Amino acid sequence: MFLQKYLDYSELSAQLADWSKQYPDIVRVESIGRSAQGRDIFLLTIGRDPDEGRPAVWVDGNMHATELCGSSVSLAIAQDVLAIHRGRSEAGGKALPPHMAQAIRETLFYVVPRLSPDGAEEVLKRGRYVRSSLVNDRSNKDHAYWESADIDGDGFAGYMRRMDPEGELVELRDETGEPLDPPVLVARHPEDPGPYFKLYPEGRIANFDGRSVPAPYFLSDNLYDFNRNFPYSWAPEPQQDGAGHYPGSAPETRALLEFATSHPNIFAWLNLHTFGGVLIRPLGDHPDSKMDQGDLAIYEQVEAWMTEHTGYASVSGFHEFLYEPEKPLHGDLTDYAYHQRGALAYVIELWDLFHQLGIERKKPFVDHYSKLTRKDMLALAKFDREHNKGRAFGRWKKVMHPQLGEVEVNGFDPRVGISNPPYERIAETCRAQSAAFLRVASLLPQISVEVVKQERLGEHTRIDLRIANRGYLNTYGLPSAKKLPHAEPLRLTATGDGVALVAPAESVVQIGQLDGWGAGLYGGPSIFLPWTRGNGHERFVTLVAEGSGTLEVKVGSCRVGYRTVDVHVGVAS
Repeated sequence: MFLQKYLDYSELSAQLADWSKQYPDIVRVESIGRSAQGRDIFLLTIGRDPDEGRPAVWVDGNMHATELCGSSVSLAIAQDVLAIHRGRSEAGGKALPPHMAQAIRETLFYVVPRLSPDGAEEVLKRGRYVRSSLVNDRSNKDHAYWESADIDGDGFAGYMRRMDPEGELVELRDETGEPLDPPVLVARHPEDPGPYFKLYPEGRIANFDGRSVPAPYFLSDNLYDFNRNFPYSWAPEPQQDGAGHYPGSAPETRALLEFATSHPNIFAWLNLHTFGGVLIRPLGDHPDSKMDQGDLAIYEQVEAWMTEHTGYASVSGFHEFLYEPEKPLHGDLTDYAYHQRGALAYVIELWDLFHQLGIERKKPFVDHYSKLTRKDMLALAKFDREHNKGRAFGRWKKVMHPQLGEVEVNGFDPRVGISNPPYERIAETCRAQSAAFLRVASLLPQISVEVVKQERLGEHTRIDLRIANRGYLNTYGLPSAKKLPHAEPLRLTATGDGVALVAPAESVVQIGQLDGWGAGLYGGPSIFLPWTRGNGHERFVTLVAEGSGTLEVKVGSCRVGYRTVDVHVGVAS
């Protein structure tokens, strides 16, 4: 169903439970915490032996309540991973090279399809705008502000308009000068004739004095923007809207932080939002000149796949996605995942609505959201009629408001067709994103331990071991992640059953970090510098044992997990 509609909480729960029953050997469903209203924040883990630590990727969606498509894409990625475990070699309907499919089988996937279960339920069932959570535990509630409410009793709390001679909106007119039917409200220009309108959330004004109508605010009756409640560069209000009381003060974000902190094996992190059709990568707070250039080269590979498989633009958060120039956002998840967890982290704003409307690429990309022309709005109205079954723009219905008098409700619903793809476009959005991301997921380190030679030397046995990284990324991940405390060097430990090492000090051997073979889209050998690197991807260790039995050799770190090889040692009689 998730390819045809946006699932509510019970439907999402049922889908995850169904996979758990179908694939008990590779699927685990658990709750990493509970939302403010007590709903489970589900984590879907996919991979053999999920308790065996090894390189992992993280996918989360729907941390903003209205951005429902993130849940759909999360589930679609999970579905493709399940199919790959059952022998298929494709992602999003596109063929994967066998070695990439095998890398995915060796990788753990942590998928949180809905980080905002309370808010999403409110959006789906009541149409109310919620940024992330319904919680409003501010102490300052004595001022006038808007509270969501169902004014006409139809169970829906969307938007309402009110005719006002000083209103900032007018009805859009077609090429002949006639208002569109159903109407579309646009910003008023000096030349525009009336009537003019104000647009408010459907609801009531708390602490209303009978005269002063407060300006609507996207966080009027809900405190949190979850994507401002993470610890990296967190800043309180008023410096950062939606920041919450302190980093992780929301139970939903705290659950994520606790899981990530206890799982240092996360190397790639996909944070799914809507809308726009763009990949947003670090840095969020500095220009690219301040970024580790090795990191930047790897992101260029990610961006190339995004262009190939989705057609989406790829931008730096600092250069092209600041709502105010030179004013970085604070406390967002991608910055946390990149800077503090060392993950190849980025945001996808799903649903390329601007491209669908034929709008030329703007720079900075964020201008798409604020600089739509009337030609663009006419294209949006046409798209809604022809490709979205008129879900976004409807006819307004008059109703008496208990505080404002006559208003009109239910003429605008951006949930499907604007904030999220039309139902008919969900599947294609999911396929394209899965095709791109599962290639990224195949880049993780792959540690191998093998006995390359074993020979008896009298009463002793000499064992030559090769420890190698067959993966694209280094064992610490991105170049910038090497400095993080949890990016520990690899070490070897050897313990014997009936076997002892001749040199006991060799029971613990520091291996160090191992290079990956990848260096980004343009970071490998070139026509100017054609040489490759040395063998920093491997280490050789020789152990000498005596006795007869099994020598257990364990290699790894908290970052890459551990690989174990049992070496059977015998002494000639």
